[in-house]
Amino acid sequence: MKRFCAVLAALCLIHPALAREAAPMAEDPVVEERLVKIAEELRCLVCQNESIAGSQAELAVDLRNEVRDLIKAGKTDRQVKDFLVARYGEFVLYRPQFKPTTYALWIGPFVLLLVGFVALFSYLRKRSRKVEDAPPLTEADRKRAEVLLKESQS
Repeated sequence: MKRFCAVLAALCLIHPALAREAAPMAEDPVVEERLVKIAEELRCLVCQNESIAGSQAELAVDLRNEVRDLIKAGKTDRQVKDFLVARYGEFVLYRPQFKPTTYALWIGPFVLLLVGFVALFSYLRKRSRKVEDAPPLTEADRKRAEVLLKESQS
């Protein structure tokens, strides 16, 4: 128990040392607002499933600082994104541009959905035809079915 308390105390004392410094805020709230808007649309290349606005990876912090510097230099949102795309590729954008290299990305889900609906429709038509093409029950089959139903109910 003493060892557990000692480890717990050590963890409590070490915790403040692990805290990070708060992200620097821009002097100009307009710059900070634009930074957040642009950063939400850019993918963290380390985390890959987070925007650079939410990621705490070193690269994301560097990219936010780079975006902040570009905004302060008077670049437009489009110019900032173009700069990052030129440097890191189209993957850095959460919403890539609609161009021949990304057609599959934009149109693919709709094509797959259409193929799924066509396959479902085809399956249901074949299934209904099988039911319609089934031979009618003979009297012997009907009596056997009645016997089975009576047995299952009792």
